[in-house]
Amino acid sequence: MFERLRTNRRNREVVERLYGELVALARSPDLYLEHGVPDTVMGRFDALSIHVFLFLKRCREEPALQPIAQDVVDRFIADVEQSIRELGVGDPSVPKRMRKLAGIFYERVAAYDAALDGSQAPLAHLVAALQKRVVPAEAAEGAALRLATYMTGMRTRFQATTATAILSGSLQTGEQGGAA
Repeated sequence: MFERLRTNRRNREVVERLYGELVALARSPDLYLEHGVPDTVMGRFDALSIHVFLFLKRCREEPALQPIAQDVVDRFIADVEQSIRELGVGDPSVPKRMRKLAGIFYERVAAYDAALDGSQAPLAHLVAALQKRVVPAEAAEGAALRLATYMTGMRTRFQATTATAILSGSLQTGEQGGAA
């Protein structure tokens, strides 16, 4: 019984470390200054969603990582819910807002997946998906391309991270951010 409690505590610590790294990456100023992500509540949600998506994409490659990926998604959802409450949304409205945000997240996951996996020109399709969902029309010229390039660079970094490292709570991304 005590061993099970220790294992659960270790798993929570690993999830917290992984999620903390994803949050740190999503807070990189370059995402907002150079890559066209709006510095708004929804822009921050999008930046974090991008990194959670890339993490999920990496974890799908190995069955041993799928449980930890689900735990990280659960942590992401809990964080979003806590943020909604901190913004002053009343308790009766939280479930409705959470359903909407979860729908937005999974819609983005599907769009980014389709762009990266089902396309002859993944970068061009990813740019189109980002222009439609994340990068506003008034963003600097080429911002969506820079964000798409960042995402492909970060995807490569995540793919290079070993399963052992992930299971120990590290993404081994080096400095924050992907290829700029």
